[in-house]
Amino acid sequence: MASEEKSLHFIEQIIEDSLANGFPQNKLRFRFPPEPNGYLHIGHAKSICLNFGLGLKYNAPVNLRFDDTNPAKEEQEYVDAIKEDLQWLGFNWAEERYASDYFQQLYDWAILLIKKGKAYVDSQSSEDMAAQKGTPTQPGVDGPYRNRSIEENLALFEGMKNGDYPEGSHVLRAKIDMASSNMLMRDPLMYRILHRHHHRTGNEWNIYPMYDFAHGESDYIEQISHSICTLEFVMHRELYDWFLEQIYDENQVKPNQYEFARLNLNYTVMSKRKLLQLVQENIVNGWDDPRMPTISGLRRRGYTAASIRKFCEVIGVAKRENIIDISLLDFCLREDLNKTAPRVMAVLDPVKVVITNYPEGVEELLDAENNQEDESAGYRKVPFSRELYIERDDFLEVAPAKFFRLSIGNEVRLKNGYIIKGESVTKDSKGNITEIKVTYDPDSRSGSGSEASQRKVAGTLHWVAVKTAVEAEVRLYDRLFIDEAPDSHKEKSFLDFMNSASLQIVKGFVEPSLSEAKIGEHFQFQRLGYFVVDKDATSSKLVFNKTVGLKDAWEEKDKKEANLLTNTQKEINKYVKEKDDKAASVLLNIIVDNIKSINNFSLLCQTLVKNVKNDNSSLLFANLILHFSDKVKTNDIDVEVLHKLYNMSLKSQLAAARVFVLLNIKSDLVNSPIFEGQILELKNVEKNEKVLEVLTSI
Repeated sequence: MASEEKSLHFIEQIIEDSLANGFPQNKLRFRFPPEPNGYLHIGHAKSICLNFGLGLKYNAPVNLRFDDTNPAKEEQEYVDAIKEDLQWLGFNWAEERYASDYFQQLYDWAILLIKKGKAYVDSQSSEDMAAQKGTPTQPGVDGPYRNRSIEENLALFEGMKNGDYPEGSHVLRAKIDMASSNMLMRDPLMYRILHRHHHRTGNEWNIYPMYDFAHGESDYIEQISHSICTLEFVMHRELYDWFLEQIYDENQVKPNQYEFARLNLNYTVMSKRKLLQLVQENIVNGWDDPRMPTISGLRRRGYTAASIRKFCEVIGVAKRENIIDISLLDFCLREDLNKTAPRVMAVLDPVKVVITNYPEGVEELLDAENNQEDESAGYRKVPFSRELYIERDDFLEVAPAKFFRLSIGNEVRLKNGYIIKGESVTKDSKGNITEIKVTYDPDSRSGSGSEASQRKVAGTLHWVAVKTAVEAEVRLYDRLFIDEAPDSHKEKSFLDFMNSASLQIVKGFVEPSLSEAKIGEHFQFQRLGYFVVDKDATSSKLVFNKTVGLKDAWEEKDKKEANLLTNTQKEINKYVKEKDDKAASVLLNIIVDNIKSINNFSLLCQTLVKNVKNDNSSLLFANLILHFSDKVKTNDIDVEVLHKLYNMSLKSQLAAARVFVLLNIKSDLVNSPIFEGQILELKNVEKNEKVLEVLTSI
C-alpha cells in the first residue's frame, strides 16, 4: 500500500507559490541566524530543522550566519558551541557568515540614509526617547534633534564611529513616522555607541548596528530569498521591509520575512537570559548540564540527534503559538533508543542475594540477547554465580497479593538465568536487610528447553553477579522544574519552581560487559531505563547519566496528584459529615498530608480557584490548600478570587471553613485590613468555640 503523501506546511506552500509565480529555484537561499550570546536550546532545534530541512528539500544553500552585533554579550565560546550543535544534529551549512563581516557596508548604508534625510543622530537620554515615542494608543512627538542638518548628523556620526563620545551620549535613529500605529516605526534606533571588544573585529568599531537594521540588510547581502523568523518578529516585518527599500537594487533578490510559531516546551524555560542565570548562579553545572534544555545538555543527557529531528518533524510548523508536552520529546527518544540501544543489566540500589544450593566457587556464562528489536545485535555472555545483587525494592519479606517480585516463599525468574525462591533474610542491628537467602531450580535455566525452564512464575528480575560486577557512578536526572510553566506566574520567580530532586547520584553495579563502555554510548538498563556514558567517565571510573525512563513517570505522577486531589475532596466531604471528633481529626490529618504532598503548583492553584463557590465543603478545601500547601501563597491567587473566597468563607455555615479562612486572613497582611469590619461582626455573633478561639487571636 502506497504511503500517503505528506501535506506541505505553510512555509513550504509559500515557497511553492513563489516558484509557481516565476521565482527561479536556483535563487532560493535560506539561513540560520543565531546570536552567539548563549548556547542553543531545543527551541532553536525547531528553527534549525526548518531552515536546513528546506535547504535539503529544495536543494538550496543554507548559510550559518552569526548575528554578532552586540559585543557586550557575545563570545567565541558560543560560536564554537553553536557550530558543534549543528554538526551533531546532522546539518551542514553552505557558508559560514557573520554580521560583523558587513560592518563597513552597514556603516556606508547608514551614511547613505543620513544623506537622504532618512536618519539622524539623537542625543536624548533613553528615558526621554521612550517618553517622546508615545504609547500604543498615543502617537509620538518629534524629538529636539530630529531636524538636525545633514552636515551635523554626518559629523556626529563620524565622531561616534571614531570613539569621540561616551556610551549612551548619542544614537543614530531612522527618520520614519513618529505617529505610526506600529511603535517600531517611530524612528527606531540603527546604531548605538559601545566601547567594547568584539570577538572578531577587536576594538576596530566603537559603534554597533541594532539587530533590526543589521538583520534584514545582512539577508540582502547574502541574497537570502526567504527569511524565516519566529512570531515575535511579526511587528518587525514592516521595519525589515523599510530598511530594505532604502538600499534595494531591483537587479538583486529582495528577501521576504515570514514568521512561524516558536517551540514552547512545558517544564522548562527557553529564555537565554534565564538559562544564563542558572549557569552563573551555579544552580546547574554549566550550559551542558544534562538537566538543561540546551542542545549540548540534551546531548550529554543522552538524547540522540535523530530523536530531536523526529520531534521537530512531529510537532510541525504552524502559525499559532502552543505549548508542547516534553513527554513527546521523550517518546521520540524512547522510540529511537528502543531500536538501537543494547540491553544490559545494572543494579542501582543493591542488596545481596545468596543462592544457598548453588555450588561455591563456580561461575557459568549465560547467553543474553543484546537487543530483541535488532536481530543482528546478537548475544553476549553474562557471568552467573552463587552471590548476586538485585534491586532492594525488588524484595519484600511479606508481599501483598499483586507484588510480582521476590518475597519469602515465592518464586521469580532471574533474567537469562534461573528460577529462585525466597527462603530467609539477614538483618543488621537497625533491622535493615543485608542479605537474602534463596534456593534455585537447577533445571530452570532460560533457553535450556527443559520442562522446568518453561515454567511460568510471577515476575522476572535483573541482577549482576557480585564477583564480576563493575562499580559505577550513576546520575539520576529528572526535570529541572516541578511546574509546567515555571516562568509564567506573576509575583513568582522561575527559580521558585526548581526541582530539588532533579539530580541524585548513586553508586551502582553493572555487568562486566560495560567495563569498556565509551563516552556517549547508549544502553538500556533493563527494567530501569535508558542511560548514556557521561564525559566524566575515565578508564578507572564509569559514570552513567539516566537519559529517560522506560515509561513516562511524570505523566503518571501528574495523574496521581490529580487523582489524589480528587480523592482528598471526597475525604473532605466525609470530614464535614463526621460527628465523632477523633475520627474527624484522623480525616483532617489525612487531608492535610495529601495537600502537603502535592508539588504541582498549577494544579493546586487551579483546584483552589475551582473550589471558590457557594458550597461549604469546597470553600473548606480551598482554604485548606491555601493554609497548608507550601507551594501556594495568597499573592499567587487573583485578588478578586481571593476576596471572594474570604467573603464567602466568613459567611459559611461550616465552622471549619470559618476557622481556616480566619487563619488565612490573619496571615495575609496585605488583604486583612479589608476584612476588619466583617471579622468584628463575626465576633459579635459567633457561637462556635473553635471559631471564637481563632477570633480572639486576631
